[in-house]
Amino acid sequence: MTPAAAIRFARRVERYDPLWFEEPVPPENMRALAEVARATSIPITTGERLTSKYDFARLLEHRAAAIFNFDLGRVGGILEARKIAMMAESHYVQVAPHVYGGPMIAAASIQLSLSSQNFLIMEGIERFDGIYDELTDPPFTWRDGFIIPSDRPGLGHDLREDVARALRPNSPGRSLIRSY
Repeated sequence: MTPAAAIRFARRVERYDPLWFEEPVPPENMRALAEVARATSIPITTGERLTSKYDFARLLEHRAAAIFNFDLGRVGGILEARKIAMMAESHYVQVAPHVYGGPMIAAASIQLSLSSQNFLIMEGIERFDGIYDELTDPPFTWRDGFIIPSDRPGLGHDLREDVARALRPNSPGRSLIRSY
C-alpha cells in the first residue's frame, strides 16, 4: 500500500485493537513505515524480508516499527538474530520471530525467544506438526495453545536426516514432475 492508503486502512481497523499491522508499506521504505507508525495506534511490525542487523538498525533510526518479526534463517542465524533482539530491546521494540523456514528454524527461534526480554509471540504456521513432526526428534510439544520448550540440550530437537534426505526432490523414488 501507499502510506496514505495504509493510514486510511489503519484508522478504520484501530477500533478492533489488532496485535499489529504487518508491513503496511514495503519494509525497505523505512520513511514510509515511520509515517504510518506515527499515524496509528496499531503497532507496526516488519522484518521477515530483511536480512541484516543493519536493516534493523535503520528501522530503529527511523522509529519505523514497534515489533520486529525477523526470520532467524534470513538474518544470519542465532547470533545475528540475538543481536537484533538486543538492539530492539534497548529501544523498547518487541520481537516476534517469523518462523517459516522449517523445524530447525523453529527450534532455534524458540531458544532465542526464551532468552529475549522483549519477546512478544512467535509467528508461525499452525503447530509445527505434520512434516515438522516427521523431521524432528523429538517432535514439538504444545499445551493449551502454547509451545512447550524442550528440556534437551542445544536446540532441543534433532533433525532426522534420513527423513530429510528422502524428501529431497532428486532422491530415489521421488518424481520431479507432479500430476494434478
